[in-house]
Amino acid sequence: MSLQTWLLYAAAVFVLTVTPGPSVLMCVTSGVNHGARRTFFAAIGSVTAVVGIMACSAIGIGALLAASSTLFHVIKWFGVAYLVYIGITTLRSTTSSFELPSQGGQGGSRIGLYVKGFLIGASNPKALLFFTAFFPQFINPAAAQLPQFAVLGATFVCFELFWLMFYATFASRLGPWLRVSGRAKVFNRLSGLTFIGAGALLATVKRASRDV
Repeated sequence: MSLQTWLLYAAAVFVLTVTPGPSVLMCVTSGVNHGARRTFFAAIGSVTAVVGIMACSAIGIGALLAASSTLFHVIKWFGVAYLVYIGITTLRSTTSSFELPSQGGQGGSRIGLYVKGFLIGASNPKALLFFTAFFPQFINPAAAQLPQFAVLGATFVCFELFWLMFYATFASRLGPWLRVSGRAKVFNRLSGLTFIGAGALLATVKRASRDV
């Protein structure tokens, strides 16, 4: 893989990962509720799902997903249901003010945040189709493919983790403002509606252009 090819890929990944999606929204919400340090576990969960999706693409499962309407819709509707569930749960929160954790305080469960991040990251079938269609364009078939795939995958993971934590850290800085009574309720309402909206958008994702 040439440097020029990698730079082109890195530019495309930059645009993709900086654009807010369900995982970013999850990290923003967790950053506000639990602080940036705890949100790291949610971000790692999402990145773990991304690595799994890349591995699936490498062994050809992405092609199966692209060909199977049933499998695609099972994954898609699982993602829709989970995002809507999080949205409704957030909307129903009765919290009126945040008590953000200190460095040594207790926040959300690390395992719980990791699982939440993993489920959100893994429940988007569009990601699997993206890696299936996107990676081959940057791989030289005449050279060893595993090292190329490793470079492309590591590049994506680094960008993804950086931006997830960037958004989480920025959100955690809003802590002092959100400590004011009543603002947590407004934040939860907006977050809940956004999660539900993300679920609605995911529901519109088509398996292929012929499905439109």
